[in-house]
This record gives sequence, C-alpha cells and structure tokens, in this order.
Amino acid sequence: MFGIFTLTVMIASQSIIGQSSVTKKADKSIVEIAVSNDNFSTLVAALKAADLVNALSGDGPFTVFAPTNDAFAKIDVKTLNSLLEPKNKSLLAAILTYHVVPGNLMASDVVKALKKGGGTVEVTTLNGQKLKVVKGDKGIWLVDQNGNKSPIVKTDIVAKNGVIHVIGDVVMPK
Repeated sequence: MFGIFTLTVMIASQSIIGQSSVTKKADKSIVEIAVSNDNFSTLVAALKAADLVNALSGDGPFTVFAPTNDAFAKIDVKTLNSLLEPKNKSLLAAILTYHVVPGNLMASDVVKALKKGGGTVEVTTLNGQKLKVVKGDKGIWLVDQNGNKSPIVKTDIVAKNGVIHVIGDVVMPK
C-alpha cells in the first residue's frame, strides 16, 4: 500500500493517453465547471438529486472522476431514472462518492505512482470503498470492485478545489 501517495495514481498523463487538458487558471469549483459543460448535465442532475452539490463546492481538494452524459447513457434508462428518485438518494450518493478521491491528483502524479506500483494502484474513495487504477495498452483505466473498467479519457481539468478527470463509463461500488 502506498498510503496517501497512492491517491496520486488516479489519472493518465497526456503522454499515455494523449488527451490531457490543463486549465491554467482555476477560478471555478468542480461543480461550477461541471455545470458549465453540457457533457456533464447528467452528472450535475445526479449531484443535485444526491444533495452533493455543496459538498463538492467546498474547499476540498477533491479528485473527481467525472462520467460524461455518454457514460451515463450506458446505464439502463429505467435504472438511471430510479437512482434519481428521492427514495434512492443514499444509493446515488454512494455511487457518486465512489467517483471522488480526497486530494489533488494530477496526471503526472498518477503516472509516477503507477510506475512505482507496477502498473496498478488501489485507492480509497470518499465512500470508503476501493477503486483500482490500472495502466493498460491503450491508456489508464479505473477498475471498480465488480471488475468493470472505465477509461480515463481526459485529464487535469483544474478547479479551485481540486481536479476533474473525465471517464468513459460509470464505475460502481459493491
């Protein structure tokens, strides 16, 4: 186990996946960035339904693995709509906090930790469960506790309270 340093493992560098996007001026919070990007409208709706907007607008720092609308679209519509209902608020919050790691984890930190960890590192998310970060042939992937994989497709979107890394699938806790 690499302890806190392990958290720095979570994102791919542009040399590995070729799609890094670094925002030089961090004047918006993670939530403000998500709200301003149409590709995160489902994520924003889920954050509101789970009552997590204020938490992720706080000081942080947080590293958020943000699924796009396309990632959420891979979930059955009936299931997704059910998760957004008030009665499922705690389940939705558990899923969303599984996408958040405490700390400010940049792509370069992740690459270093993956090298040190032999290509795999395990991190603890805000919901207390483990998430693996794995270097593959075509980039860096998150692997959830069910064995499902999600590619990290864009890295280092810097916010004033952390960083966002865009992922291609929703990862699910046990």
